[in-house]
Formats: sequence, C-alpha cells, structure tokens
Amino acid sequence: MTSERHVILHHAPQTRSRGVMTLLEELGADYELHVLNLKAGEQRQPAYLAINPMGKVPALQHQGALITEQGAIYIYLADLYADKGLAPQMGDPLRGPYLRWLVFYGSSFEPAVVDRAMKREPAPPSTSPYGDFDTMLSTLTDQLAKGPYLLGERFSAADVLWGTALAWTTHFGLVPLTPAIQAYIERITTRPAASRASAIDDELITRQAA
Repeated sequence: MTSERHVILHHAPQTRSRGVMTLLEELGADYELHVLNLKAGEQRQPAYLAINPMGKVPALQHQGALITEQGAIYIYLADLYADKGLAPQMGDPLRGPYLRWLVFYGSSFEPAVVDRAMKREPAPPSTSPYGDFDTMLSTLTDQLAKGPYLLGERFSAADVLWGTALAWTTHFGLVPLTPAIQAYIERITTRPAASRASAIDDELITRQAA
C-alpha cells in the first residue's frame, strides 16, 4: 500500500533527472521510477507525450498532479516532505534565499550555459535573462564562498540541484572547475543519498546498454 506522499518519477539515466532521484533519496521518499530509454526514443512516443507533452525528463506525478521543470519539482518535493528539513518554510528568513537559488538555476544559469555550449552570442544584457555569463557565474561563486552550502551552514534541496548541475557542467567544461566549485561538488556528491542515486542510475545505464 502506497502512502499519501507516494510519487512517480519519470526518469532517464544520465540526465538531469538523476538530481531529482538524489533528492528523493535524501528525503527518504516513497517513490517509484518510470524509466525511459532516450536512445530508443521512448520520450517521444505517444504514451509519454500524454504525460509530458514536452517529451522531457524529469517529470513527477503525485496524486494525479503533474509537476515538471526542475525548480518546481525540487520545491514541490522538499515541501511535500517538509518534516525532513530540506526546505525552509514560510516565516523562516532563509525561505526567500532558498527559493531564489532554486529559480536562479533555470532562469539564469542554464540559459547562460546553453548559450556558451552552443557558441551563441548572448542577447544584449538589457534583454538577456541572465545579463552576461561572467556576472551570472560570479553571482553564484560569491554565494558559495559564504559557507559550505548555498544557505550558509544549512544544507537544503537547493544544494542537491546545484551540486548535480555543477558536476555535469564542469565535467563537460561548460563551467570552470575552480577549487571552490570542486569542493562544493564533492560535499554534495559524496553524500550517501547521492551515492545511492548514482548506483541506481549506473545499473539502469547497464541494463539499457545490454
């Protein structure tokens, strides 16, 4: 029998949804995986497009509701499992900064990184969602310099998102691997939950390659 907090994560190995699986492991959540094979094009088949018309992962389902977009999924899950303490709640002075960094990822960081990866000229600062790459990155790294986590001494769901994101963007050379960024990545990705999620993902990679 599933609990009222049971969720389904639509997931594909070696994608951004590994971070969401890591968060689920951090929360000790009641979840199941619906695994897609991207090489086989399952994300573009009618069965999955009926769930998420964007044909993207991650996507989350909870009691009939569909949640997509990484920032929204992290906010939703950490609030659903508020008793686990990974999300400052309303009234906590850290709630605003916490939401800021979750949303900053999708609104500023990813657009800047994708423009750089595609070697595209960014839009003029007055119309670009992130201004310019260097300002975006220094805004992030200045925050990381203030403590072990984005909220200082407090670990949160935002760190799960950013630790995962910085791991893959530095791996592909899209973000410089400075000592501060490397230390931050190691703090997040060596946590037991991250190790469990990586083991699950690696097994799925092996299965799909067979």
